[in-house]
Amino acid sequence: MSKLFNNIKILHLEPTDVCQAACPQCARETESQFDKKTHHFLTVEQIVSLIGNDTIRNLDKMYMCGIYGDPAASLYSLDIFKYFREINPNIVLGMNTNGAINNTDWWIDLANILNAPKDYVIFSIDGLEDTNHIYRRNVKWNKLIKNAQAFINAGGLAHWDMLVFEHNEHQVDQCLNLAKDLGFYFFRAKVSRRYQDIPVPFLNQPKNWIDPVVSSSDIKCVALKENGLYISARGVIHPCCWLGGINGVNINQFNYIQSSWSTNPHPVCQKTCGSSTNGNSFTNQWQKEVQLF
Repeated sequence: MSKLFNNIKILHLEPTDVCQAACPQCARETESQFDKKTHHFLTVEQIVSLIGNDTIRNLDKMYMCGIYGDPAASLYSLDIFKYFREINPNIVLGMNTNGAINNTDWWIDLANILNAPKDYVIFSIDGLEDTNHIYRRNVKWNKLIKNAQAFINAGGLAHWDMLVFEHNEHQVDQCLNLAKDLGFYFFRAKVSRRYQDIPVPFLNQPKNWIDPVVSSSDIKCVALKENGLYISARGVIHPCCWLGGINGVNINQFNYIQSSWSTNPHPVCQKTCGSSTNGNSFTNQWQKEVQLF
């Protein structure tokens, strides 16, 4: 492993590349090389073999998200969370999900595991019942709300993340109010930067929200800043998820990426971590953030 990551503090896991949704700008829908029929599931044993228990003990945070899958679709997410908490009682644990996978019992179990004050689950909900499915294809609204409510009622700390499009921008305040009614702790809304790379005819950029893209080539690497690391569902270590696709940059190539910044920066690094005085293209997506409780 690269010496750059001897002191990993934040670990991002993709526990599986399985997902029931078919979001049109997701990599699982846009990358022709991605095979939906071959499923990968990270196990506790795989993770330990890759980074070791000493690394887990040294972490400040581990969260599950990824590129192709939803952590709730993993066979082993609960086991992984339990193991990390056992090895490192002080770690912050988190997860991103579309919320409409598994039954309420599973979400209650998750809430009982993610029971430290800063543990959380981010539910990606892009509108209300009449709009969420436009982007979150195959996500059943009633199941999503029941699961989120079960998690919250069992003591889980839930965040609502909303992608804003033209078709749902009029609902942002309604979503915020519903989030508060359901007991969500935090609400935030963002404008995706995928419009430039992955145009979809029925997905239009919102009219009253600013374009988040920063054109500056000054790169401030988030992976280095946070001492972060990403492990894909295939068990491959990458510097971050943005460099972690099927043909992405693995950890052993990261020294080369670093040395190329000044003359020929990697386009993913430039687009994601290219910064100006106003932030970068990733951070500038978040344009409404409200703590509800």
